[in-house]
Amino acid sequence: MLENEIKKMLLEIARGSIYSKLYNKVVIDKEDLVKRFPNFSKRAATFVTLTLDGELRGCVGSVVAHKTLLDDLTLNAYKAAFDDKRFQPLTKEEFERLEVEISLLSQPLGVEYRDISDLKSKINIGKDGMIIRQNDKQATFLPQVWEQLPNFEDFLTHLFQKANITDLDTAIEVFTYQVEKIK
Repeated sequence: MLENEIKKMLLEIARGSIYSKLYNKVVIDKEDLVKRFPNFSKRAATFVTLTLDGELRGCVGSVVAHKTLLDDLTLNAYKAAFDDKRFQPLTKEEFERLEVEISLLSQPLGVEYRDISDLKSKINIGKDGMIIRQNDKQATFLPQVWEQLPNFEDFLTHLFQKANITDLDTAIEVFTYQVEKIK
């Protein structure tokens, strides 16, 4: 678990990344942040979820830790605000009312299963995020999605739709992970 000071700083960094683009003013001093918080230079996978008036406004992230926490967070905050294809780029007016949630992902672990019933028995419903992959198709749902889709079958169906997986006869890889939410 992260200390409150670090959680607050991560939220400020995410907002700062968005602010920098909106106002064309750099407000994040990466060098200073890494000096003060050395863990920011370690690899981490993050998701940034933006909501406006309780509605989703953007959500972008990484499922594998391939960048530093600082770089991954700033990039995903930027992309959630300006590059999520489901939404128009965020405006200055929206920024003032924007809520930011950060999810720090654990390392995904592969799940061996025989069939859907066996898979269901190995998923911690409400706690596990899931990644499914079949050839070049892949999708993930953060654990928070269980709040909207608490039924395992519905959750899985929507995840298949998100990945555009229709061939259920070809092997589907499944991975799970957990998150630490920061709001």
